[in-house]
Amino acid sequence: MNEGAEPEAGLVSPPPGAPVKQLRFALPDLPRVRQFAETEARQAGMPEDAIGDFVIAVNEVATNAVTHGADTASMRTWTSSGDLVVEVHDGGVWKPGPMPGAVGGMGLWVARLLSSDLTLRVGLQGSTVVMRFPGKDG
Repeated sequence: MNEGAEPEAGLVSPPPGAPVKQLRFALPDLPRVRQFAETEARQAGMPEDAIGDFVIAVNEVATNAVTHGADTASMRTWTSSGDLVVEVHDGGVWKPGPMPGAVGGMGLWVARLLSSDLTLRVGLQGSTVVMRFPGKDG
């Protein structure tokens, strides 16, 4: 990942017994990532008018993972308290985000605006972004 956000500590895990869906992907698979995200949003009961923003946020983070992080990445989804949670992990090393006036590099910023919560964890095992979005009751 290569974005202008401060890494946050903490660990987010699915609730015990929650069904978790997983997708491994590379850069050419981004259309499949968007379709997977859209399907998950609908299955979680996300309001139809929120699905587009959800897919944009997931796409931004997934794109960063395979362009700035590593050649392949993984995405997991689950629901928690009615919310849809998305975790994107890559094996890359954290790099500082864009400089002021940069034309690109705003993916995490966009994802943070579109999600109800975004957590970033970085370390020797790579970078992980966890986003939470209102589901049925949002």
